[in-house]
Amino acid sequence: MTKEQLIVFDTTLRDGEQSPGASMTREEKLRIARQLEKMRVDVIEAGFPAASNGDFEAVRAVAEAIRESTVAGLCRASEKDIARALEAIKPAQSGRIHTFIATSPIHMEKKLRMAPDEVIAAARAAVRFARNGIDNVEFSCEDAGRSELDFLCRIIEAVIAEGAGTINIPDTVGYNVPEQFAERIRLLRERIPNADKVVWSVHCHNDLGLAVANSLAAVMAGARQVECTINGLGERAGNAALEEIVMAVRIRQDIFPCDTRIDTPQIVAASKMVSGITGFPVQPNKAIVGANAFAHESGIHQDGVLKHRETYEIMRAEDVGWNANKLVLGKHSGRTAFKARLKELGIEVESEQVLNAAFARFKELADKKHEIFDEDIHALMSEEVVTPEQEHYRLVSSRFHSETGETPQAAVTLSVGGTEHHAEASGSGPVDAAFKAIESIVRSGADLLLYSVNAITTGTDAQGEVTVRLSKAGRIVNGQGADTDIVVASVRAYINAMNKLSSEQPRVSPQGDV
Repeated sequence: MTKEQLIVFDTTLRDGEQSPGASMTREEKLRIARQLEKMRVDVIEAGFPAASNGDFEAVRAVAEAIRESTVAGLCRASEKDIARALEAIKPAQSGRIHTFIATSPIHMEKKLRMAPDEVIAAARAAVRFARNGIDNVEFSCEDAGRSELDFLCRIIEAVIAEGAGTINIPDTVGYNVPEQFAERIRLLRERIPNADKVVWSVHCHNDLGLAVANSLAAVMAGARQVECTINGLGERAGNAALEEIVMAVRIRQDIFPCDTRIDTPQIVAASKMVSGITGFPVQPNKAIVGANAFAHESGIHQDGVLKHRETYEIMRAEDVGWNANKLVLGKHSGRTAFKARLKELGIEVESEQVLNAAFARFKELADKKHEIFDEDIHALMSEEVVTPEQEHYRLVSSRFHSETGETPQAAVTLSVGGTEHHAEASGSGPVDAAFKAIESIVRSGADLLLYSVNAITTGTDAQGEVTVRLSKAGRIVNGQGADTDIVVASVRAYINAMNKLSSEQPRVSPQGDV
């Protein structure tokens, strides 16, 4: 018996980046989109083009770059939003308009201030307008998890008649529980005429920790598209985690009547990339992609796994990409080998100038660290998302002093617009002193929201990857830096964030919810 396909709709670039501080530049979105395409994600929701010019350009760039996945743009149920989204996804090999309107009583009354009949009319008009521009249209009932069933039936029947090909039922506030949510999907499919002519989709939030469970319950009830994010990234408690849904369906083929086309060994690489770019580390005990997901401490477990893996492991670590990273480069590797490895990792550079800057950093790292892993290269490229043209601030040199019983000191020399400036400062630690020295030069007035350190690989010569989150005038940016010296990595991260704040390229604005 041939299995049905479960469509994987990834919204890491749209809903996922609504996590405070997780917004991405165009280059960062492109890197993640290429990895999603490599992973064989069916639909990539690239953003909300009407939200800002920056988001429009990012969606357009993804549409131009991606050829194997469908690229979707989100828009409210308005002609202006839809027209903007149509323009953004125009270059895509396969594009989709995803339009939505709220359908719960509280949203219609308090947010939209529209009567139910007005909401239905707006939904019909939106889908009709979108279908005039593109065949592939998805319609979402925002807050469907708290909407009245009879009203959902009315509005969905209306948009199907207008040509919507995918109907999405979001649990926008994570209110539902699996049995209830599955029954809702089942009843909608039973009661609505022509329900068999569309793909039923679900988009679940994790406020009660049930996003994946609700999504899987909906799949058992007939949903054939699941909207999810890498690492479960998303606002509040996050979204349904792509890796958990994909592997649950793949491992339990005895009960699921469908399967995805995801290339699962690419999952860990995608997880690490998203974590590095957003600065949101993955908890060690996170399913599938956590560092401890395949670790065994218990003697009984260790004994069982050694005798027969399946005693305590229901999947192989290599099936999702663990232990697949190859040791490929070192201090004697040349520029051609470095460029080829970037391509193998799905990392594309926009110019020779960017490549040259990245290669210089690679050679600098290779002089310090004998073995260069794929994770090291990902970290290096995360830092290189600020192109040389945008590098207003550049670290020239640094010196740190920390001694027991003495106040830590830092001295940094920065190039600011081509002119060198030197500053010294003291602090509660070398990192604090270094940041104060930098601030005495740049005088940004930015607030430090997050300082996070993670080891990239094992061993005492491992690089430390630092994420610095800065906020200024309502704009939030993440800076990344990596080095075998954690203080230097911290300085690089701070300067990386400062360059993003000073860059003319805006970060993407927060976007509407579904």
